[in-house]
Amino acid sequence: MTRTRLAVITLLGVCFTWGAAFVLMKDAIENQPYMDFLAVRFTLAAAAMFLLRPKTSSRFDAGDIKIGLALGVILAFGYITQTIGLELTTAATSGFLTGLYVIFTPFLAWAIYRRKVSKKFAIAALLSAIGLAVFSGAAASLDFQIGQLWLVACAVLYGLHILFLGKYGLGRNAYRFAMVQISAVAIVCWGFALTDGFQPPSTSDVWVAIVFTAVLSTAAAFWIQTWAQTLMDPARAALIMTSEVVFTALIAIAAGQEPLTVAMLVGGTLMLGAMLLVEWPSKKDKFELEPHIH
Repeated sequence: MTRTRLAVITLLGVCFTWGAAFVLMKDAIENQPYMDFLAVRFTLAAAAMFLLRPKTSSRFDAGDIKIGLALGVILAFGYITQTIGLELTTAATSGFLTGLYVIFTPFLAWAIYRRKVSKKFAIAALLSAIGLAVFSGAAASLDFQIGQLWLVACAVLYGLHILFLGKYGLGRNAYRFAMVQISAVAIVCWGFALTDGFQPPSTSDVWVAIVFTAVLSTAAAFWIQTWAQTLMDPARAALIMTSEVVFTALIAIAAGQEPLTVAMLVGGTLMLGAMLLVEWPSKKDKFELEPHIH
């Protein structure tokens, strides 16, 4: 198995933990403000990473802090704009519009770096976006709301983070670079959480959700994402990461929070087809499995 293929598999694992986190957070944020939850989550994640590997976490290379903090701020505002959008529009619409980073990422790569997008990736991205729309039910109910502008901004920010992480994460220690980004998100979230008075977690269920999301969905997940994106094109990473929506639905169905619908089956099949279109090995694409590092 190539390193890139391993990166794809582990990135899918990351998306599974993000899906599980979304289900856990659904109940947790009813007992604690979203910003306060995020502040504690990312602080605990950063602290856990530092305590687990203190020597690695404190030996910074040139640019680690400056670039890591910048990427972390982009990621933080991605979370913030998504939160605002969730409060102003429906869950189906928010899921669809946030997932549009699968389209924005290759477009941003072209706009910023003039990086060409292959026909296969373009078709896969479009297929994934259509699947996402069907899956969320947004295709039949997408009426303009002001909250949609926040969610489009969120998708652009996520696309930028994926793109810049793929470029500036090369050659860096993935563990340390992920910790710096997580720390930046924590700082930004604390800034918003303290504006209206911080409310600590009030129940054991909230603490369970915080610990799970901090350790698995944040610390481990962003470490793996940072490493994986040094081995694959940003557009490819964005496409794989849309699987988070499918994992969220599957876990919610298993937990009894959501019913299984035909739209989920059709949309999920289209999204899976998009990923298989890109990931299915062929003789023609064999040389692309390991990227050229310049």
